[in-house]
Amino acid sequence: MGTMRRWYFNKRPTREIEADTLQLREESRPPLRDNEFLLRSVYLSMDATNRLWIGDWDLYMEPVALGAPMVGFTVGEVVESRHPDFAVGSLAAGILPWADYNICNGEGVQALPMIPGLKLADAFGILAVAGPTALVGLMEIGRPKPGDTVVVTAAAGAVGMLVGQIARIHGCRTIGIAGGAAKCRSLTEQFGYDAAIDYKSEDVIARLRELAPDGVDVHFENVGGEMLDAGLTVMKNFGSVVICGLISTYNSSGPVPGPYMFRNLIMRRLRVEGFVILDYAQRYPEFQAKLAQWMLEGRLHYRLHIERGLENAVDTLKLLYSGGNQGKVMLQIGAEPVT
Repeated sequence: MGTMRRWYFNKRPTREIEADTLQLREESRPPLRDNEFLLRSVYLSMDATNRLWIGDWDLYMEPVALGAPMVGFTVGEVVESRHPDFAVGSLAAGILPWADYNICNGEGVQALPMIPGLKLADAFGILAVAGPTALVGLMEIGRPKPGDTVVVTAAAGAVGMLVGQIARIHGCRTIGIAGGAAKCRSLTEQFGYDAAIDYKSEDVIARLRELAPDGVDVHFENVGGEMLDAGLTVMKNFGSVVICGLISTYNSSGPVPGPYMFRNLIMRRLRVEGFVILDYAQRYPEFQAKLAQWMLEGRLHYRLHIERGLENAVDTLKLLYSGGNQGKVMLQIGAEPVT
Protein backbone atom coordinates (compact mmCIF):
# COMPACT_ATOMS: atom_id res chain seq x y z
CA MET A 1 0.00 0.00 0.00
CA GLY A 2 0.97 3.60 -0.48
CA THR A 3 -0.14 6.69 -2.36
CA MET A 4 0.12 7.80 -5.96
CA ARG A 5 -0.55 11.00 -7.85
CA ARG A 6 -2.52 10.95 -11.07
CA TRP A 7 -3.90 13.55 -13.51
CA TYR A 8 -7.59 13.32 -14.46
CA PHE A 9 -9.55 14.78 -17.37
CA ASN A 10 -11.78 17.14 -15.43
CA LYS A 11 -13.46 19.51 -17.90
CA ARG A 12 -13.55 19.68 -21.70
CA PRO A 13 -11.64 22.75 -22.94
CA THR A 14 -13.29 25.22 -25.30
CA ARG A 15 -10.06 26.05 -27.12
CA GLU A 16 -6.69 25.82 -25.40
CA ILE A 17 -6.09 23.66 -22.35
CA GLU A 18 -7.34 25.65 -19.37
CA ALA A 19 -6.49 25.71 -15.66
CA ASP A 20 -9.32 23.29 -14.81
CA THR A 21 -9.10 21.04 -17.88
CA LEU A 22 -6.96 18.52 -16.00
CA GLN A 23 -6.72 17.93 -12.28
CA LEU A 24 -3.93 16.33 -10.24
CA ARG A 25 -5.15 14.08 -7.43
CA GLU A 26 -3.43 12.03 -4.76
CA GLU A 27 -4.99 8.67 -4.02
CA SER A 28 -4.24 5.40 -2.28
CA ARG A 29 -2.40 2.69 -4.18
CA PRO A 30 -4.01 -0.72 -3.86
CA PRO A 31 -1.92 -3.86 -3.34
CA LEU A 32 -0.93 -5.89 -6.39
CA ARG A 33 -2.99 -8.85 -7.49
CA ASP A 34 -1.70 -11.86 -9.42
CA ASN A 35 -0.41 -10.97 -12.91
CA GLU A 36 0.02 -7.32 -12.03
CA PHE A 37 3.13 -5.17 -11.58
CA LEU A 38 3.87 -1.71 -10.25
CA LEU A 39 5.55 0.63 -12.71
CA ARG A 40 7.35 3.71 -11.39
CA SER A 41 7.13 6.38 -14.08
CA VAL A 42 10.41 7.86 -15.29
CA TYR A 43 9.60 9.76 -18.51
CA LEU A 44 6.35 10.88 -20.12
CA SER A 45 6.31 11.83 -23.80
CA MET A 46 4.36 14.99 -24.61
CA ASP A 47 2.84 14.79 -28.08
CA ALA A 48 0.68 17.25 -30.00
CA THR A 49 -2.03 14.64 -30.48
CA ASN A 50 -2.60 14.58 -26.68
CA ARG A 51 -4.84 17.65 -27.16
CA LEU A 52 -7.06 15.68 -29.54
CA TRP A 53 -7.50 12.90 -27.00
CA ILE A 54 -9.47 15.29 -24.74
CA GLY A 55 -11.47 16.88 -27.56
CA ASP A 56 -14.67 15.92 -29.33
CA TRP A 57 -13.30 15.04 -32.77
CA ASP A 58 -13.93 11.66 -34.36
CA LEU A 59 -10.50 10.14 -33.70
CA TYR A 60 -8.35 7.18 -34.71
CA MET A 61 -8.76 5.85 -31.15
CA GLU A 62 -11.14 6.17 -28.23
CA PRO A 63 -10.66 9.62 -26.65
CA VAL A 64 -10.09 10.05 -22.93
CA ALA A 65 -13.47 10.03 -21.20
CA LEU A 66 -14.41 12.87 -18.87
CA GLY A 67 -13.45 11.87 -15.35
CA ALA A 68 -10.89 9.30 -16.54
CA PRO A 69 -7.09 9.52 -16.05
CA MET A 70 -5.21 11.49 -18.70
CA VAL A 71 -2.86 9.23 -20.66
CA GLY A 72 0.34 9.45 -22.68
CA PHE A 73 3.35 7.44 -23.81
CA THR A 74 5.27 6.55 -20.64
CA VAL A 75 8.38 4.59 -19.74
CA GLY A 76 8.99 3.35 -16.24
CA GLU A 77 10.82 0.91 -13.99
CA VAL A 78 9.12 -2.19 -12.57
CA VAL A 79 9.52 -1.84 -8.80
CA GLU A 80 7.18 -4.60 -7.65
CA SER A 81 5.81 -7.53 -9.62
CA ARG A 82 3.44 -10.45 -9.49
CA HIS A 83 3.60 -10.84 -13.27
CA PRO A 84 5.82 -13.54 -14.81
CA ASP A 85 6.83 -11.41 -17.82
CA PHE A 86 7.84 -8.22 -16.00
CA ALA A 87 10.68 -8.65 -13.52
CA VAL A 88 11.58 -6.10 -10.84
CA GLY A 89 14.22 -3.75 -12.22
CA SER A 90 13.14 -4.11 -15.84
CA LEU A 91 11.76 -1.29 -18.00
CA ALA A 92 8.34 -1.14 -19.65
CA ALA A 93 6.60 1.40 -21.87
CA GLY A 94 3.13 2.04 -23.21
CA ILE A 95 0.20 4.47 -23.26
CA LEU A 96 -0.49 4.88 -19.55
CA PRO A 97 -2.04 7.40 -17.16
CA TRP A 98 -0.11 10.53 -16.30
CA ALA A 99 0.95 9.33 -12.86
CA ASP A 100 4.02 8.73 -10.71
CA TYR A 101 3.03 5.05 -10.36
CA ASN A 102 0.83 2.76 -12.46
CA ILE A 103 -0.48 -0.71 -11.71
CA CYS A 104 -0.36 -2.70 -14.95
CA ASN A 105 -1.45 -6.17 -16.06
CA GLY A 106 0.74 -6.17 -19.17
CA GLU A 107 -2.00 -5.17 -21.60
CA GLY A 108 -0.81 -2.40 -23.92
CA VAL A 109 2.61 -2.35 -22.25
CA GLN A 110 5.83 -3.68 -23.73
CA ALA A 111 9.13 -4.54 -22.11
CA LEU A 112 11.76 -2.01 -23.16
CA PRO A 113 15.28 -3.38 -23.49
CA MET A 114 18.11 -0.96 -22.83
CA ILE A 115 20.21 -0.26 -25.92
CA PRO A 116 23.95 -0.25 -25.16
CA GLY A 117 25.38 3.18 -25.91
CA LEU A 118 22.07 5.06 -25.65
CA LYS A 119 20.81 6.88 -22.59
CA LEU A 120 17.26 6.05 -21.50
CA ALA A 121 16.04 9.60 -22.22
CA ASP A 122 17.46 9.48 -25.75
CA ALA A 123 16.17 5.99 -26.47
CA PHE A 124 12.66 6.75 -25.21
CA GLY A 125 12.53 10.27 -26.61
CA ILE A 126 13.42 9.22 -30.15
CA LEU A 127 12.39 5.58 -30.42
CA ALA A 128 8.99 5.65 -28.67
CA VAL A 129 7.03 8.01 -30.93
CA ALA A 130 8.99 10.68 -32.78
CA GLY A 131 11.49 8.47 -34.62
CA PRO A 132 9.06 5.85 -35.92
CA THR A 133 6.66 8.63 -36.94
CA ALA A 134 9.35 10.40 -38.93
CA LEU A 135 10.60 7.21 -40.56
CA VAL A 136 7.17 5.83 -41.49
CA GLY A 137 5.81 9.18 -42.64
CA LEU A 138 8.73 9.91 -44.92
CA MET A 139 9.71 6.51 -46.27
CA GLU A 140 6.43 4.56 -46.23
CA ILE A 141 4.03 7.42 -47.05
CA GLY A 142 6.20 10.03 -48.80
CA ARG A 143 8.36 7.50 -50.68
CA PRO A 144 11.07 9.93 -51.82
CA LYS A 145 13.70 9.00 -54.38
CA PRO A 146 17.34 10.06 -54.20
CA GLY A 147 17.64 13.61 -55.51
CA ASP A 148 14.08 14.58 -54.55
CA THR A 149 13.33 17.84 -52.76
CA VAL A 150 11.59 17.31 -49.40
CA VAL A 151 9.90 20.12 -47.47
CA VAL A 152 9.05 19.71 -43.77
CA THR A 153 6.87 22.01 -41.64
CA ALA A 154 7.45 22.38 -37.88
CA ALA A 155 10.89 21.19 -38.87
CA ALA A 156 12.48 21.98 -35.49
CA GLY A 157 9.91 19.89 -33.63
CA ALA A 158 10.19 16.33 -32.37
CA VAL A 159 9.31 14.71 -35.70
CA GLY A 160 10.48 17.42 -38.06
CA MET A 161 14.06 17.49 -36.78
CA LEU A 162 14.34 13.79 -37.67
CA VAL A 163 12.52 13.81 -41.02
CA GLY A 164 15.07 16.09 -42.65
CA GLN A 165 17.98 13.94 -41.53
CA ILE A 166 16.33 10.71 -42.66
CA ALA A 167 15.69 12.36 -46.03
CA ARG A 168 19.34 13.37 -46.27
CA ILE A 169 20.44 9.83 -45.38
CA HIS A 170 18.40 8.69 -48.39
CA GLY A 171 19.96 11.21 -50.77
CA CYS A 172 17.30 13.93 -50.75
CA ARG A 173 17.56 17.71 -50.65
CA THR A 174 15.76 19.19 -47.65
CA ILE A 175 14.01 22.46 -46.80
CA GLY A 176 12.69 23.03 -43.29
CA ILE A 177 10.08 25.56 -42.18
CA ALA A 178 10.14 26.79 -38.58
CA GLY A 179 9.33 29.86 -36.49
CA GLY A 180 12.13 32.19 -35.46
CA ALA A 181 15.77 32.72 -36.36
CA ALA A 182 17.13 30.46 -33.62
CA LYS A 183 15.05 27.47 -34.69
CA CYS A 184 15.98 28.04 -38.34
CA ARG A 185 19.67 28.14 -37.45
CA SER A 186 19.30 24.82 -35.64
CA LEU A 187 17.79 23.29 -38.79
CA THR A 188 20.87 23.95 -40.91
CA GLU A 189 23.55 23.81 -38.22
CA GLN A 190 22.35 20.88 -36.11
CA PHE A 191 19.73 18.91 -38.03
CA GLY A 192 21.30 18.89 -41.48
CA TYR A 193 18.69 20.76 -43.51
CA ASP A 194 19.99 22.28 -46.75
CA ALA A 195 17.87 25.39 -46.23
CA ALA A 196 15.48 26.85 -43.65
CA ILE A 197 12.54 29.24 -43.94
CA ASP A 198 11.36 31.39 -41.03
CA TYR A 199 7.59 31.63 -41.43
CA LYS A 200 7.50 34.45 -38.86
CA SER A 201 9.63 36.81 -40.95
CA GLU A 202 9.65 35.46 -44.52
CA ASP A 203 7.14 34.96 -47.32
CA VAL A 204 7.01 31.17 -47.26
CA ILE A 205 5.65 30.65 -50.79
CA ALA A 206 8.15 33.10 -52.30
CA ARG A 207 11.05 31.45 -50.48
CA LEU A 208 9.91 27.96 -51.48
CA ARG A 209 9.80 29.03 -55.11
CA GLU A 210 13.26 30.53 -54.76
CA LEU A 211 14.74 27.45 -53.06
CA ALA A 212 12.87 24.88 -55.21
CA PRO A 213 12.31 26.55 -58.58
CA ASP A 214 11.39 23.21 -60.17
CA GLY A 215 8.90 22.39 -57.43
CA VAL A 216 8.75 20.09 -54.41
CA ASP A 217 8.58 16.29 -54.62
CA VAL A 218 7.54 15.46 -51.04
CA HIS A 219 5.83 17.78 -48.55
CA PHE A 220 5.77 16.52 -44.94
CA GLU A 221 3.01 18.35 -43.05
CA ASN A 222 2.94 18.79 -39.28
CA VAL A 223 1.10 22.10 -39.01
CA GLY A 224 -1.78 22.50 -41.47
CA GLY A 225 -3.47 25.80 -42.31
CA GLU A 226 -1.29 28.32 -44.13
CA MET A 227 1.73 26.00 -44.12
CA LEU A 228 -0.19 23.24 -45.91
CA ASP A 229 -1.48 25.75 -48.45
CA ALA A 230 2.07 26.98 -49.09
CA GLY A 231 3.21 23.41 -49.69
CA LEU A 232 0.34 22.58 -52.03
CA THR A 233 1.12 25.74 -54.03
CA VAL A 234 4.66 24.68 -54.99
CA MET A 235 4.32 20.92 -55.51
CA LYS A 236 5.65 19.17 -58.60
CA ASN A 237 3.36 17.11 -60.77
CA PHE A 238 2.77 13.69 -59.18
CA GLY A 239 4.28 14.83 -55.87
CA SER A 240 3.43 13.34 -52.46
CA VAL A 241 1.94 15.17 -49.48
CA VAL A 242 2.30 13.44 -46.11
CA ILE A 243 -0.23 14.50 -43.48
CA CYS A 244 1.42 13.71 -40.15
CA GLY A 245 -0.10 16.45 -37.98
CA LEU A 246 -2.27 19.57 -38.13
CA ILE A 247 -1.22 21.21 -34.88
CA SER A 248 -2.40 24.68 -35.93
CA THR A 249 -5.99 23.41 -35.80
CA TYR A 250 -5.96 21.35 -32.60
CA ASN A 251 -7.16 24.16 -30.34
CA SER A 252 -9.91 25.33 -32.72
CA SER A 253 -13.42 25.42 -31.32
CA GLY A 254 -15.25 25.43 -34.69
CA PRO A 255 -14.88 24.09 -38.22
CA VAL A 256 -11.45 24.69 -39.74
CA PRO A 257 -11.29 25.96 -43.35
CA GLY A 258 -9.86 23.41 -45.75
CA PRO A 259 -6.79 24.05 -47.90
CA TYR A 260 -7.45 26.92 -50.29
CA MET A 261 -5.07 25.30 -52.80
CA PHE A 262 -7.05 22.05 -52.77
CA ARG A 263 -7.38 22.36 -56.56
CA ASN A 264 -3.70 21.49 -56.94
CA LEU A 265 -4.54 17.90 -55.97
CA ILE A 266 -5.95 17.76 -59.51
CA MET A 267 -3.74 20.29 -61.29
CA ARG A 268 -0.54 18.67 -59.97
CA ARG A 269 -1.98 15.12 -59.74
CA LEU A 270 -0.85 14.87 -56.13
CA ARG A 271 -1.00 11.89 -53.82
CA VAL A 272 -2.07 13.03 -50.33
CA GLU A 273 -2.08 10.53 -47.48
CA GLY A 274 -2.47 10.78 -43.74
CA PHE A 275 -1.22 8.20 -41.25
CA VAL A 276 -1.23 7.30 -37.55
CA ILE A 277 1.89 5.67 -36.16
CA LEU A 278 -0.14 3.37 -33.87
CA ASP A 279 -1.17 1.44 -37.00
CA TYR A 280 2.46 0.34 -37.39
CA ALA A 281 2.98 -1.03 -33.88
CA GLN A 282 3.83 -4.52 -35.13
CA ARG A 283 6.79 -3.14 -37.10
CA TYR A 284 8.22 -1.07 -34.26
CA PRO A 285 11.22 -3.38 -33.65
CA GLU A 286 12.23 -2.99 -37.31
CA PHE A 287 11.95 0.81 -37.21
CA GLN A 288 13.64 1.13 -33.83
CA ALA A 289 16.60 -1.01 -34.86
CA LYS A 290 17.19 1.19 -37.90
CA LEU A 291 16.84 4.43 -35.95
CA ALA A 292 19.04 3.21 -33.08
CA GLN A 293 21.76 2.28 -35.53
CA TRP A 294 21.74 5.78 -37.06
CA MET A 295 21.82 7.28 -33.55
CA LEU A 296 24.79 5.15 -32.53
CA GLU A 297 26.59 6.02 -35.77
CA GLY A 298 26.10 9.74 -35.10
CA ARG A 299 23.99 10.18 -38.25
CA LEU A 300 20.83 11.22 -36.40
CA HIS A 301 21.03 14.34 -34.26
CA TYR A 302 18.26 15.49 -31.98
CA ARG A 303 17.38 17.81 -29.14
CA LEU A 304 15.35 16.82 -26.08
CA HIS A 305 13.38 19.42 -24.16
CA ILE A 306 12.92 17.87 -20.72
CA GLU A 307 10.82 19.47 -17.98
CA ARG A 308 10.63 17.90 -14.52
CA GLY A 309 7.92 17.10 -12.01
CA LEU A 310 4.53 15.45 -12.48
CA GLU A 311 2.86 18.61 -11.17
CA ASN A 312 4.23 20.47 -14.24
CA ALA A 313 2.65 18.12 -16.79
CA VAL A 314 0.00 20.52 -18.10
CA ASP A 315 2.38 23.46 -18.53
CA THR A 316 4.82 21.15 -20.31
CA LEU A 317 2.17 19.93 -22.77
CA LYS A 318 1.15 23.51 -23.53
CA LEU A 319 4.67 24.27 -24.79
CA LEU A 320 3.80 22.30 -27.93
CA TYR A 321 1.02 24.70 -28.89
CA SER A 322 2.79 27.94 -27.97
CA GLY A 323 5.97 27.09 -29.88
CA GLY A 324 7.90 27.35 -26.60
CA ASN A 325 9.53 23.95 -27.02
CA GLN A 326 13.08 23.37 -28.19
CA GLY A 327 13.00 19.87 -29.65
CA LYS A 328 11.28 16.74 -28.39
CA VAL A 329 9.20 17.57 -25.29
CA MET A 330 9.31 15.13 -22.39
CA LEU A 331 8.48 15.25 -18.70
CA GLN A 332 10.76 13.53 -16.22
CA ILE A 333 8.50 12.21 -13.46
CA GLY A 334 10.98 10.11 -11.49
CA ALA A 335 14.70 9.39 -11.28
CA GLU A 336 16.31 7.18 -13.89
CA PRO A 337 16.94 3.61 -12.70
CA VAL A 338 20.35 2.97 -11.22
CA THR A 339 22.27 0.69 -13.58
